[in-house]
Amino acid sequence: MKDIFQNTHFSVLDLVPVTQGNTPTDSFRNSLDLAQHVENWGYKRFWISEHHNMESIASSATVILLQHIAQGTKTIRVGSGGIMLPNHAPLVIAEQFGTMELLFPGRMDLGLGRAPGTDQRTAMALRRNAQESVNDFPNNIQELQRYFSKDNRHSDVRAIPGEGLDIPLYLLGSSTYSAQLAAHKGLPYAFASHFAPAYLHQALKLYKDGFESSDQLDKPYAIACVNVIAAATDEEAERLATSQKQMFLGLIRGTRRPMQAPVENMEHIWNEAEKAAVQQMIHYSFIGSKATIKEKLAAFIEDTAIDEIMVVSHIFDHKARLRSYEILGELTKSE
Repeated sequence: MKDIFQNTHFSVLDLVPVTQGNTPTDSFRNSLDLAQHVENWGYKRFWISEHHNMESIASSATVILLQHIAQGTKTIRVGSGGIMLPNHAPLVIAEQFGTMELLFPGRMDLGLGRAPGTDQRTAMALRRNAQESVNDFPNNIQELQRYFSKDNRHSDVRAIPGEGLDIPLYLLGSSTYSAQLAAHKGLPYAFASHFAPAYLHQALKLYKDGFESSDQLDKPYAIACVNVIAAATDEEAERLATSQKQMFLGLIRGTRRPMQAPVENMEHIWNEAEKAAVQQMIHYSFIGSKATIKEKLAAFIEDTAIDEIMVVSHIFDHKARLRSYEILGELTKSE
């Protein structure tokens, strides 16, 4: 079991959560503090996801927050988990990440998703008159790769900064589409099993079976994002996890309120149908003491043969969130 954890990379996905009674400014401060701690605890990368029009998440200006994190850390890789490419012109993303790569050499990751990261009305406000087709996402990725290429230096449209820089791309997904696209393009693949678990195994198989080597990657590299809530005891972890359950319940109900404090019992908050829906969404949640997390997460790693675990921890109290990541970090060093 020791080798399983030591041979698997661990990273962080941060949604920059806004908790009840606090402000986005508090979230920015907490995210930087978390990044500084997990850097010291040996985590590989720190990613921030792009979301819009949600009171519970303050990561809408993703690139600005990535700069904030990179400036306040020293060695941990920093990146997007992801940039929702349909919301942006590829040239702008190439320029922004090119600039950050020059500011923080060798530390930037560019994770790309094809969902809007919001509701449809907000997506229309972001995209204005853009009409999305099935080919837009792969074409936009190809365009982005062209801007980063040294061969683009003779083009009429160039990304400066950006051109010729080694900024690794990652494709994100929650279905089989991005798995097949990542395999075809020879890119690393990250699956969003922290909220959409249904197609995890099928997507990983399609990705690994169909992988074609590329200039960036010679063999498949897969990341699974999961929920982890670790505490001193199983009971305390389960209590902390009620904040996560309330958050996903809000998604089902279409509400966007800030993350709520934990409660002793969820039964008076949700009905049976809502409970079943939430439990399905958070199927890959590892909740408990250090021993419990170790046993369950080791089984998951062995079952999926995943290369990297990306952890999101929806915990209301910042100190408890730090402790959760610390407990998980200890597993990679324990005998």
